[in-house]
Amino acid sequence: MDLKELLRKDVMIMDLKATTKEAAIDEMIANYKKHDVIDDVDLFKADILKREAETSTGIGDGIAMPHARDKAVKKATVMFAKSNKGVEYDALDGQPVSLFFMIAAPDGADNLHLQALAALSSLLINPQLVAALKKATTPEEVQELFDQAEAAKEAKEKADAAKKAANTSSESSQHKGFVVAVSACPNGIAHTYMAEAALKEQAEKLGVEIRVETNGSEGVKNRLTADEIKRADGVILTADKKVEMPRFDGKPLLNRPVIDGINKASELIQKVENGEAPIYHADPSEAGSSDSNTAEEKSLWSRVYADLMNGVSHMLPFVVGGGILMALSFLLENMVGPKSTTFLFLNGIGNYAFSFLIPVLAAYIAVSMADVPALMPGFVAGYMASQATASFVHSNSPAGFIGGLLGGFIAGWVVIFLKKACKNIPQSLNGMKPMLIYPVLGLLIVGAIMYFAIDPIFAVVNQAISTFLTHMGTGNAVILGALLAGMMAIDMGGPFNKAAYAFAIGTFTTTKDGALMAAVMAGGMIPPLAIALATTIWKNKFTKAEREAGLSNYILGAAFITEGAIPFAAADPLHVLTSSVIGAAIGGGLTQFWKVNVPAPHGGIFVSPLSNRPWLFLLSVILGAIIAGVIYGIWKPAPKSEAK
Repeated sequence: MDLKELLRKDVMIMDLKATTKEAAIDEMIANYKKHDVIDDVDLFKADILKREAETSTGIGDGIAMPHARDKAVKKATVMFAKSNKGVEYDALDGQPVSLFFMIAAPDGADNLHLQALAALSSLLINPQLVAALKKATTPEEVQELFDQAEAAKEAKEKADAAKKAANTSSESSQHKGFVVAVSACPNGIAHTYMAEAALKEQAEKLGVEIRVETNGSEGVKNRLTADEIKRADGVILTADKKVEMPRFDGKPLLNRPVIDGINKASELIQKVENGEAPIYHADPSEAGSSDSNTAEEKSLWSRVYADLMNGVSHMLPFVVGGGILMALSFLLENMVGPKSTTFLFLNGIGNYAFSFLIPVLAAYIAVSMADVPALMPGFVAGYMASQATASFVHSNSPAGFIGGLLGGFIAGWVVIFLKKACKNIPQSLNGMKPMLIYPVLGLLIVGAIMYFAIDPIFAVVNQAISTFLTHMGTGNAVILGALLAGMMAIDMGGPFNKAAYAFAIGTFTTTKDGALMAAVMAGGMIPPLAIALATTIWKNKFTKAEREAGLSNYILGAAFITEGAIPFAAADPLHVLTSSVIGAAIGGGLTQFWKVNVPAPHGGIFVSPLSNRPWLFLLSVILGAIIAGVIYGIWKPAPKSEAK
């Protein structure tokens, strides 16, 4: 979509009759309705006025850009309207407005619409264009002026890029100052990009290098890197909405409204370069919180999954270290005796590590959601879930893994609520938040929820699951083992894989039975082993690089590192995933049919001696890998050309 399509001639008003702000808005909205741009006048006007209430869109120099993005808009359009008498519009410079650009963007505007709107906005900082528009008398002349301005801007950008490349290659240019900036307005349609353009233009005039990140309707563009922030002389933040702030901790920073980025760009840059910007210090309790723009851009599921994975990743060292030492103690028990120092030491250390699994899981889920203030409430929630007596209802069973998982999310939500509730607390009392409010109120609220709700309910659920697994028949065990093993292979380290592994760990912590660990371990080992087998037997179907990668999958698969299969799955998901899931499900089901138990949560063949039936465990893995490898090798089509 180009500017001509947005800046329609048929909706332009070359002689606006209104003399007041509201009358001008009404006249332009009526014109939109007349030309079928909008279908709900009241809704569109309400959103226009809501934006005006935040900050006047009369930006100065006789220009106003009222805009709205809502469901009333049928097609993205920019209306050009000119008042020959001028309108008192409450502009930021106090002067009458003669040029109007009313922007109507659909609620689901695509990137092409938004890019065109951004391009239009950035052109309006050109004083020559503004002067010419004030003299224009026909819609055709208006479009022609924008065409010329756009062509001139593109030519200038190309020339600037060539000049920059020449300066870089010659290495003769003198050191220039370097500033980073962030531009953002509530709707992210017009002012965001006008401020970006103004900052870049003024930086060039001042001989200062600049990088501008925009937080607009398309999301974050040109995101500043950690290295750019580190080497910058300072930061200019021209924003009327929340942006990600902790990354600027310790940097000189000017925080101004977005309109200052348009009208005072030169002044802001000079202040930073003259060392007049104050040092910004981030509130430690807000660092990494989910209020940042980064978090807002994620879907709910993405945030929940990221929080859960943060808990699981911090829990895994306790799982692996504690689990393997416990399994090793069981292996030595028959040799040295259950009362020997060796057995008691290894078993005790392993159990101590295992006792932290649920508290650590809950604590780091909470930390991912609400940062450090949520650590202690999350940890206590997890500990309560691991204790059978942490409830007003007497039970011989704790809330367990599921209760701890929920406790972590509850702790995170509680601290997020407390942060929002304390947002407007006087600055002089800010020190009370991390030292008193978050830990005391957070613990009180989370503890009450766990004590009176989560633990009583999930103690029953946990006991029911434990009873079911203990008394499960062979048929059900085979089905469950096949399902979990198939989940381990279906996305190789993704949500299904982690869900299956977490379920097996949860049952292991509750029952101390490693039957399901045998199934998930087999399911995770089979995909890379199957790929290694296929690349060895059906060499003509794989490139040289794929055959070399296939050899490494023998080692990765044997060590229970499923991720070695990911490059093959990414290149050929249909054949790789289908064959892997079939083979893994068969292997996992066989471990349960043969009642294999692996009392270690990781290690692959290296912990197989700890199994109650090591040879049957290895046979389950081998049979599953052969079946998956044969299916993949036969099914995979030979490449048309091969680099041998």
